[in-house]
Amino acid sequence: MSKSEARQIEHPQDKPAIETAEVVLPCESLPESLTFFTEQLGFRLDRIFPADAPATAVISGHGLRIRLEKGAGRDPGVLALRCADPAALAGGETELTAPNGTRIELLDADPPLDVPPIAPSFVVTKMGGPEAWGVGRAGMRYRDLIPNRQGGRFIASHIAIPDGGLVPDMVHFHKARFQMIYCYKGWVHLLYEDQGPQFTMKAGDCVLQPPEIRHRVLECSPGFEVIEIGCPAEHMTCIDHDMPLPNGRVDPDRVFNGQKFVRHQAEKADWQAGRLEGIEFRDIGIAAATDGLASAQVWRLKPGATQIPAEKHGAEFVFYFVLEGSVSLNAQGQGTQDLSAGDSFVIPAGMVFGMVGASEGLELLEVALPADYGVELKA
Repeated sequence: MSKSEARQIEHPQDKPAIETAEVVLPCESLPESLTFFTEQLGFRLDRIFPADAPATAVISGHGLRIRLEKGAGRDPGVLALRCADPAALAGGETELTAPNGTRIELLDADPPLDVPPIAPSFVVTKMGGPEAWGVGRAGMRYRDLIPNRQGGRFIASHIAIPDGGLVPDMVHFHKARFQMIYCYKGWVHLLYEDQGPQFTMKAGDCVLQPPEIRHRVLECSPGFEVIEIGCPAEHMTCIDHDMPLPNGRVDPDRVFNGQKFVRHQAEKADWQAGRLEGIEFRDIGIAAATDGLASAQVWRLKPGATQIPAEKHGAEFVFYFVLEGSVSLNAQGQGTQDLSAGDSFVIPAGMVFGMVGASEGLELLEVALPADYGVELKA
């Protein structure tokens, strides 16, 4: 059995069992508090004792177990209850106070995705040194490529796992508008819902993760690095404890919240003539899979070319990452920025920009929302 196969069947949570867990809430009047939690909030009574003068009651419901204790000297706490229709549960109120003082927050069970309005700006982020990296989820190292997040609407991260090996990941999904991952260096074994057995994403490959598709990272090479772009900048990661991956179903055409999964393999891609003179590109397939919401392409210079003609665009968001080589960026009102591999930049709508002095072998990753955005060439 390979390490990655072993990783799929490990269950580190299978340790000596804790049979139950309870949240302890104090109360002065057990009958009054018990009536509130059972009759108004729909919890059920599981235990109550002692019989002659009840001082403790255990109730359960909505994925929660509570022990009400008479006179317990603790903070009454806060309970967040997610509801299909929060306002209907309490006559329009979204917050209640229990007789024992516990504050009850009534929240939407499936809140709409909050996509902040964009605050467009010009951003250049250099590769930098070790101080540019922080530690994120599952021990991975993160470098923030858009520190201002364009008003909270977009995030771009350079993610690395220097030592490689098994990744302490679980089956999970993201509540997001858009999310793609480009493999910059190394390789990684991945699993995705309805996409069959595990596969390997190698340098130059890319995946589009449709909203809420279940997936899991298994194992990666030493020196593994990816570029991840998402919208909005802050979005929720949810663990799915019930779905195993692979999940026994293969449906590459399945639509997840309006998008299809994309697995782009660089070694199988065709290079096409680009919209700008001297450029050719390979399309990652995201425009078609998102019905025009976004696009991603890898650009490279044709032999003998040294510049990328100036233009301006009308897009919501255009991001570039220098994959290989070096180039000088000239952006309206921003002077000249000398860029090399690992650097990135965001160009806001209406700003004229071009690139000169490109080295042989220059390659750029371009990500744009929407896919079909207007451009105007400048002399």
